[in-house]
Amino acid sequence: MKLWSPSTWISFIPNGLGHVKPNHYWDMLKAALKNRDELRYAWRILNDGVCDGCALGTTGMRDFTMEGVHLCMVRLNLMRLNTAPALDMRVLENVQPLLAKNAAELRELGRLPYPMIRRAGAAGFRRINWKEAFSHMAAKIRATDPQRLAFYLTSRGLTNEVYYVAQKVARFLGTNNIDNSARICHAPSTVALKQMLGVSASTCSYSDWIGTDVLVFIGSDAPNNQPVTTKYMYYAKQQGTKIIVINPYREPGLARYWVPSVFESALFGTKLADRFFQVHVGGDLAFINGVIKHLIEKDWIDARFIQQHANGFEELRIALAQQSWEMLERASGASTVEMYAFAEMLAHAKSAVFVWSMGITQHRNGVENVKAIINLALARGFVGKEKCGLMAIRGHSGVQGGAEVGAVPNQFPGGVPVSMESAKQLEALWGFPVPTTKGYSAVEMIDAAHENMLDMFYIAGGNFLETLPEPEYVREALLNVPLRVHQDLVLTPQMLLAPKETVLLLPACTRYEQKGGGTETSTERRIYFSPEIPGRRIGEARSEWEIFMELAEQVYPERREQIHFESAQRIREEIAQAVPYYDGIQNLKAKGDAMQWGGSRLCEGQVFGTQDRRAHFAVLQPAFHSAENGKFVLTTRRGKQFNSMVQAEIDPLNGASRTDVLMSNEDAIRMELREGQLILLKNEIGEYRGRVKLAEIKAGNLQVHWPEGNVLIARGVTDPLCGIPDYNTVVEVRPLMVG
Repeated sequence: MKLWSPSTWISFIPNGLGHVKPNHYWDMLKAALKNRDELRYAWRILNDGVCDGCALGTTGMRDFTMEGVHLCMVRLNLMRLNTAPALDMRVLENVQPLLAKNAAELRELGRLPYPMIRRAGAAGFRRINWKEAFSHMAAKIRATDPQRLAFYLTSRGLTNEVYYVAQKVARFLGTNNIDNSARICHAPSTVALKQMLGVSASTCSYSDWIGTDVLVFIGSDAPNNQPVTTKYMYYAKQQGTKIIVINPYREPGLARYWVPSVFESALFGTKLADRFFQVHVGGDLAFINGVIKHLIEKDWIDARFIQQHANGFEELRIALAQQSWEMLERASGASTVEMYAFAEMLAHAKSAVFVWSMGITQHRNGVENVKAIINLALARGFVGKEKCGLMAIRGHSGVQGGAEVGAVPNQFPGGVPVSMESAKQLEALWGFPVPTTKGYSAVEMIDAAHENMLDMFYIAGGNFLETLPEPEYVREALLNVPLRVHQDLVLTPQMLLAPKETVLLLPACTRYEQKGGGTETSTERRIYFSPEIPGRRIGEARSEWEIFMELAEQVYPERREQIHFESAQRIREEIAQAVPYYDGIQNLKAKGDAMQWGGSRLCEGQVFGTQDRRAHFAVLQPAFHSAENGKFVLTTRRGKQFNSMVQAEIDPLNGASRTDVLMSNEDAIRMELREGQLILLKNEIGEYRGRVKLAEIKAGNLQVHWPEGNVLIARGVTDPLCGIPDYNTVVEVRPLMVG
């Protein structure tokens, strides 16, 4: 490994002074000041707990990929959720003044300390005890059809134990209407990987990044959403790895980064990406098809691998031969020369890892987008061996495990499809009847609420008003539910919506306060144990698995023994029974304990989890997302935020404000627009006012921040195979006059 790599330096100016970039050290100081009233407790969380930010997975401040400290601003900016004091409950007596506050301002008020209730016509909430809260929910549940109940859990630091108990409770109550926040991030990845490879998670480990010949990022901005990965990229480049990015926007964080925990990078910065290939929004599949077409025509495929380990390649070859270069160029926005350049890089590589995120999945054809990436990896045999693989990188710490332990409407624990046969098998373990019909997805829950088809909507974390398309439709839906239950750490705007009958607020413990500790599953399938951290506690907040469990016990006290858990350890023991590949989770009991299900790599030895033990290519037809008559294709992006939790008005990676519209210089010249000019984005869904921000983005495409841009995104447009919403649309742009 090289000690110094001057060729990768960005600037001789120390720490990138004068560049648009995060000031990590100043940000760390601000985080310390924000938590100064609980610094010791915050330190114990950082030193002993498992990160509640992205799904990278760090135990304390270290991980299993490399030595050294691993700490990022995502984790530090979330710390206040864990150290904040209780809010003054008097502010909830009249919610009217709170309606003017945004989500960030509501979080600043502090933690929810006690159960509270608001009835129809009341100005605000009043405090109640837990017994009254449980009684109210239990009475509603007993009086309604189980199909009119719905449970939703966000990733907000939730543990595998919480997800498992919640999904078991839902089924104990007679419904499969349970879902989690994976529905709006990586559901397409799970479906595509399962269908083509017979596995439903990333096939490799982060350690495979370091030393692979080519590391490819597609529809991902890892430096923004998983910033510790920049350290992996730094060390990968030290070993000669070429980093390739396929994206409509030349993300500044992928172009260059100052890794604060690496002296050389912190001082001089590091050029990360070796090559950008810019495509249209939604043009990834066409670009990849073109690359595979080149691989075939130049005989750069891995014929031995395909013959011995894969099916369906001949069908793909025939289909690609019928797709013209003109069509592929038009659909992708890239030239055949660019497709050839990428194909040649892969042809000369002996290994490659492909990483993608929501730029690939959040499309109406998200599953097909992921399948295209899998096709590409299979064409070169880059699956099931060292320094190779497919990684759906996760941005939230709980979503990988949440789905695997069963908190989804179409699968039971372990990814077993909901059916009569699988329900009977689960019934043998649980000792009670299990519903056999598929439940509502998160999007379908909102639709059901809008159509008066829900009597109780139990929402643990999250904020539907800011995460789903057409916020006004979502608002109408939530207002339509007789009983809404919001279980959370802090206030969110959706809690303040007027009750149709009743709204309950239930105060939750953080993962670090959870009795008996808890576990999370990282992107690389590593299950980490996070111990209970000693320190102050907030009011009557309870561990979230205990809340779900006690609710079920109150509904059917005569069946209490079927749903009761004495401890978090007992939950882990049952998870090991319900999810065979999680066997070993029951042995995780102390700081640093971890296990990686499936080993370092899935499909090791290029043996796949399908029935015939072979991989399966997919025939894919590019979808056109072109905008005619001067219109633009618009997509949503993340800035300085965690999920929908906006943490700064300016993105330090590119200097864009929350209202900026990223536009190419070419389009700005064509429309006679200038930097900073007020513009109106408009379509049949809504309007958005912003300012032009010139950026290195593919002409004909725009980007705005999420969730602000949701006012332009149409509801009901989802991938038919997994239900993920399409967060892309077509808009027209009009200049606005000032004055």
